[in-house]
Amino acid sequence: MRMSLGRKFVGAVCAVVLLASAMAFGAVVTETAAATDAAALKGGYRRAQKSGWTYVHLEGTPRQVGYQNGYLLAPEIDDTLKMFQLELTHDNHKDWQFFRMAAEKMMWPRIEDEYRQELQGIADGARAKGVKLDLWDVVAMNAALEWSYYVTEYDKAHGIKTAPPAVAEHCSAFVATGSYTKDHKIVIAHNNWSSYLDGVRWRILYDIAPAKGHHVLMDGIAGVIHSADDFGMNDAGIVITETTIGRFHGFDEQGIPEFVRARKAMQYSETIDDFARIMKDGNNGGYANTWLVGDTRNNEIARLELGLKNVTLERTKDGVFIGSNFPIAPKLIKEETEFDPSDMSASGNARHLRWDQLMMANKGKIDVALAEGFLADHYDTYEKKEQPSERTLDGHPDLSPRGYPGWVGPYGTVGAVQNKVADAKMVRHMTLVAAAGHACGMTFKASEHVSAHPEYNWQKSSLKDMDAQPWTKFKASK
Repeated sequence: MRMSLGRKFVGAVCAVVLLASAMAFGAVVTETAAATDAAALKGGYRRAQKSGWTYVHLEGTPRQVGYQNGYLLAPEIDDTLKMFQLELTHDNHKDWQFFRMAAEKMMWPRIEDEYRQELQGIADGARAKGVKLDLWDVVAMNAALEWSYYVTEYDKAHGIKTAPPAVAEHCSAFVATGSYTKDHKIVIAHNNWSSYLDGVRWRILYDIAPAKGHHVLMDGIAGVIHSADDFGMNDAGIVITETTIGRFHGFDEQGIPEFVRARKAMQYSETIDDFARIMKDGNNGGYANTWLVGDTRNNEIARLELGLKNVTLERTKDGVFIGSNFPIAPKLIKEETEFDPSDMSASGNARHLRWDQLMMANKGKIDVALAEGFLADHYDTYEKKEQPSERTLDGHPDLSPRGYPGWVGPYGTVGAVQNKVADAKMVRHMTLVAAAGHACGMTFKASEHVSAHPEYNWQKSSLKDMDAQPWTKFKASK
């Protein structure tokens, strides 16, 4: 009996000791996790919203940069994930698991370690703030603009007869230098055309100081490692933007995701040659663009038309390059697009002509102020009158007199959603000016739009008002 009681006593004492040890260990783990989180967040911060934009500064190792992105932008990432789940599944006729699987099996093996760490950091940081997602959600979000290219080829290969998703026409842009600009230095401008569903969320200004490579200032959407609509600069004096190649088709599953190459080019390019090399290396054809690049140290500009099979690089120190979703090289047009360069009523061609008109009419005078005005332009070159529509540089397909949705197909409410401009002096100081919403000042009201176009009721839960905001200057931290 004594022995039994003694054993019970000893057992109780051991249990208490073990419980205390476990509690102590748990406290150590919790403190260690907190310390790890604090280390990952070191140097990162976000500022109060300004003129519709949210500015975040991210710095450190790839893991730290990603974690800060996920943690500081957690509410926006949660919202953006839900929006992409709605938009991508509707437009591509696939469930979200399809994109997660493709992200894991097709894209992940071709992403280099630096950006794997950053993507995992985004997932970890967002989860630390309560967002329900994982790594494959984050990769799928980053590849959002590549999925329509992939799905088109996937469906062909698998004999799927569902109508392929349209490759939407995104953006109007130019870069000029030499005799075209007021100070004979580089001026670059871009407005993002996307669906209003995601465009109203394209309001993040990323100031990234990575442990390796160059300091980057770029616009973007929450939870991405790249700009995605692609306007940015680095402290080597390189400034970059693009517009998509209209009616393009083609995708190489063995290639490197476009979002990885675009981020790497923004971070590591010191010359135009660097940029072209990085973008061409492992090109998968996803989100095929005409890239406009400026090297402010050499006052040289370039246009890289990056098809999957056909690639053309043009460069000059005295001239202008424009973009409005028109393909250029005849061989690319024939082999990789369904674009008709002779149809002047088409959006890409009408805007192409308008850019040519504006560049010639303002030769020798182009500066930041004029560039801001160009992005607000409503002249329809086909109708030869002022009339905002899909043919104008400040795109308003929802206002097209030809009927809606017209040319935009399943992507619905596509139009200009935000704007950026910089000149050489601003690039040297890592500065840009940006205007959220339409540069012309017109607003978009979600409820009014859905009421007028009930075919877009599926967007109702995520579609938001898009108010026009003033041009505002933003500068990267030192």
